[in-house]
Amino acid sequence: MKVYVIRHGESETNERRCYTGYFNAPLTEKGREDAKFAAEVLRNVEFDRIFASDLDRAIETCKIATGKEPETDELIREISVGRLENFPYDNIPAEDRVKYFQIGYADFGGESKDDFKLRIRHFMEKLERLDCDNVAVFSHGGWLIAMLGIVLDANLSHSNIRCTNCAVGIFDYSDGKWLLSGLMNK
Repeated sequence: MKVYVIRHGESETNERRCYTGYFNAPLTEKGREDAKFAAEVLRNVEFDRIFASDLDRAIETCKIATGKEPETDELIREISVGRLENFPYDNIPAEDRVKYFQIGYADFGGESKDDFKLRIRHFMEKLERLDCDNVAVFSHGGWLIAMLGIVLDANLSHSNIRCTNCAVGIFDYSDGKWLLSGLMNK
């Protein structure tokens, strides 16, 4: 099975450089254009199932990119950043931003990194039970990077991997093993 994980287009909080998490920030006009990039990348793929985070920015990206209504799932949401939702990145020192990305946001009433990875792993197990050739998952930047880390058995961060809005990660799952096939950035 091939699994295409697509980060949503630019949201209003991305544009303002703010933490987003569960905050339901809408796409910007640029975000809608970003989704057209994903549509181009995915144009020749026939999907058996299409999933999206239940947050509007992922659902709208999916509709633009595929022209279809997704099955939504809370497991595909971005990491919860708690009280940092809609809070500007630049108000937190850069070294602390890296630290919170590595350990999570439990100190702010959000999710720990371990809990976030466990949630992603639960969704991956759900995918493993499907009998499909091609699956699309419209999600978030932190979610895509964390899934990459799970598959590669590596501790990745925003500082050592480029994951633009509407980046597309392509994974293969067969014989009980996940493999990274590619990552395309806009």
